[in-house]
Amino acid sequence: MPQIQLTFVSKPDCHLCEAAREVVDGVVADLGPEASVHIEELSILEHPDLYDKYVEEIPVVLLNGKVHNIWRIDPVRLKTAILEIRE
Repeated sequence: MPQIQLTFVSKPDCHLCEAAREVVDGVVADLGPEASVHIEELSILEHPDLYDKYVEEIPVVLLNGKVHNIWRIDPVRLKTAILEIRE
């Protein structure tokens, strides 16, 4: 089963980021450890390249380096995408 890299791009004091983080955490918890999802959270304030790319789109969820979603994260869509990668 492949390891899934979920990168969560955010910034401090972002209400959309806080809501998206809850969705991401909930989906990953629901899938359990056997899902092999590694979460990395990166702040656009600490990464100039991410700032330039995503400043108007945060939060951003990347799955294995590809943009999955921006702004509002749908839990069903995220879970489905992770399960598809696992296959």
